[in-house]
Amino acid sequence: MTSATRVLVLNSGSSSVKYQLLDMRDASRLAVGLVERIGEQTSRLKHTCLGTGESREQSGPIADHDAALKAVAGELARDGLGLDSPELAAIGHRVVHGGMFFTEPTVIDEAVLTEIERLIPVAPLHNPANLTGIRTAMALRPDLPQVAVFDTAFHTTMPEAAARYAIDPRIADRYRIRRYGFHGTSHAYVARETARLLGKDPADTNVIVLHLGNGASASAVQGGRCVETSMGMTPLEGLVMGTRSGDLDPAVIFHLARVGDMSMDEIDTLLNKRSGLFGLCGDNDMREIRRRIDEGDEEAALAFDIYIHRLKKYIGAYYAVLGRVDAVAFTAGVGENAAPVRQAAVAGLDGLGLAVDGELNAVRGGEARLISPASARVALAVVPTDEELEIATQTYELVGNRS
Repeated sequence: MTSATRVLVLNSGSSSVKYQLLDMRDASRLAVGLVERIGEQTSRLKHTCLGTGESREQSGPIADHDAALKAVAGELARDGLGLDSPELAAIGHRVVHGGMFFTEPTVIDEAVLTEIERLIPVAPLHNPANLTGIRTAMALRPDLPQVAVFDTAFHTTMPEAAARYAIDPRIADRYRIRRYGFHGTSHAYVARETARLLGKDPADTNVIVLHLGNGASASAVQGGRCVETSMGMTPLEGLVMGTRSGDLDPAVIFHLARVGDMSMDEIDTLLNKRSGLFGLCGDNDMREIRRRIDEGDEEAALAFDIYIHRLKKYIGAYYAVLGRVDAVAFTAGVGENAAPVRQAAVAGLDGLGLAVDGELNAVRGGEARLISPASARVALAVVPTDEELEIATQTYELVGNRS
């Protein structure tokens, strides 16, 4: 195992960079931060050193990702945690789309970069930004292992019956059309932590994971392996989300183009950015939606009902896929914090062994916990996700095994 124990995790978006520096001896966080509005005059970098508790902000134009990462490196250096530290073992990068080519964390070289670039047509919003962050980090530390951890990798264990769409396979293969799934690092982490919470071996545990944030996805995890997930070729398929429609009859797109005279770009914007909860009621914040419901707002109530109906349908479907379910785990912003969503999602599913303990469900906290009665046949759990720790863990294990 490498003597260096620190991993820097980078998540490069189109106009932002999120980062965390972790010490893998005890998985402790040394520093966290966010650069946002890259390329604008109002760019901002917020950095916190966990060792001292000191937080710093800087505002002003940050031209590009190269400038953003150099600014991040400068903030880390001010805390004695610079990128030139011999204690830095690797940099782990979140990459959204790895297709079927990348099934596990991968040390990045030019061939890997080329393949990530080839996947841009199926991830046009994410992979270009991920690539920019990687190339900038490689330029800053060309001697350091850089590892790509893919959102899609956890879902590559799905059987073909789950991953294939029912279209001509020659066309599907030519254009890489299949169900890839996303949020994979979250689903992997939460499924494993749920088994731990139950005192069970992940290899013997079946879990339905519900990652409910502004983006939302479900997965069926059988013995630690994903066998089904709700997102498809893109993150648009599946559950009702903050601004995405989720499942939709594809003929709606033809109808909007022919009868509504909408362009493909307009339809894309409608389904990805102006649908879901936002499209239904004008809000994509579950807290605001619940406030409006409490005040008698029927539009918000209908949006919530549609959201829950889709969620409940997926729970039932994945129960059927798994055959035996040990736990249903709620995670991410809505899943971890919205007790009414958890309550409603399993209401009426007593016949499947699913029930909520009202008092336990009302408890708020940052720890993994059970919210089902002790007598419940299937455990209900709230398990805070930690995608950065999952990326750091996979990165460190790979670098350690290579040294």
